Amino acid sequence: MCDRKCAALSVQPYPSRPDEHNFQGFILIFPPHIRVHVSGENVAMEAVYTHGIWMAESLQERTRSQEKFWLVVTHIGDPKAAFLLVFPFTYFISKRAGVTVLWVAAVSEWLNLVFKWMLFGERPFWWIGESRLFVNKQPKVHQVSSTCETGPGSPSGHAMVSAAVWWVVVSSLGSFLYSRTHSVVLSAAPYLLYVVMLLAVGISRIFILAHFPHQVVAGSFTGLILGIVLSRRVPERRPLLFFFSLSVVLLLGALMLYAGLLQLGVDVTWSIALAKKWCSRAEWIRLETLPFSSLTRDCGALLGLGLAQYWKPGGWSLPWAPRALALAFSSMGLYHVNRLPLPVQPQGLFYGLFFVKFIMVPQIVMVLVPGLVHLVTHKKKKD
Repeated sequence: MCDRKCAALSVQPYPSRPDEHNFQGFILIFPPHIRVHVSGENVAMEAVYTHGIWMAESLQERTRSQEKFWLVVTHIGDPKAAFLLVFPFTYFISKRAGVTVLWVAAVSEWLNLVFKWMLFGERPFWWIGESRLFVNKQPKVHQVSSTCETGPGSPSGHAMVSAAVWWVVVSSLGSFLYSRTHSVVLSAAPYLLYVVMLLAVGISRIFILAHFPHQVVAGSFTGLILGIVLSRRVPERRPLLFFFSLSVVLLLGALMLYAGLLQLGVDVTWSIALAKKWCSRAEWIRLETLPFSSLTRDCGALLGLGLAQYWKPGGWSLPWAPRALALAFSSMGLYHVNRLPLPVQPQGLFYGLFFVKFIMVPQIVMVLVPGLVHLVTHKKKKD
């Protein structure tokens, strides 16, 4: 059935080297332990990866004194920060914008997981060793505690989720400023800040050897498109069944893709093995960076959003001072929820508790803390 196609294809074990094989035909999307090559494309990708490594080396050499700054930036750009930092801050300024942030964060991170499973992108910290291109001249780079992420590298999740979520924030802020000032220059300021923040996150990901430059660019543009599209379709005041169904569909959809790839002979866990192999310290490998952690976070947050809107449709109405108080207490609550230690074994229990943890995030921000603040301030007014 595939005589013509198969005759043109040569399947080689990973990693492949341009000096070891003749390249004929196309390169198709396969996991890194199997590459299907055709004329010179593998050489082109090796050139892209190699330039990315030298860029990371240059960044580390020139900005070594700013390493702590880049670590802070990469933490701010973490998809988790969209749920634990951007969501509560935005919600207490504008409820609709806050709900939009949570919605966009969950859907964009889920799509990022799907893209990563399909694209099989490398990460610099393991590609340096796996490529065997730097035997004679090792790049002068080092890993940090945030380097050793376990999922595939393309596109960058930090860049993609940040671009999507921050678009919601800056577009809302830009519209607000224009409605109050009618100044194009002033209303454009948030968009300039948006570009600067995305550049900073992208540079931080290259600096710590988590991503190649092209992965950051791909994530940023994809996230921007998702932010624009998803912010126009916000599921406000939808019934609980909608969110329950959406959470189940996303969970089952990802599991079906995972099972389908396994049936095709794809080792979906290839990136985890490489991360463990090439990470400088074993303790830098964290379960929360595994692909299924992202999946349970997204599904849990969406179900939690539905529950929060079910318990208190429209949310609590608070004046500005009580809102600031609610934001402070919500931030404290989320900080402690995030720090709750979860058992790493069995992994099923970890994922289950991780799911519950992010169900609680919207409950704390939208229902529990505002409700308590409303109760206390309302009681004081009566007294």
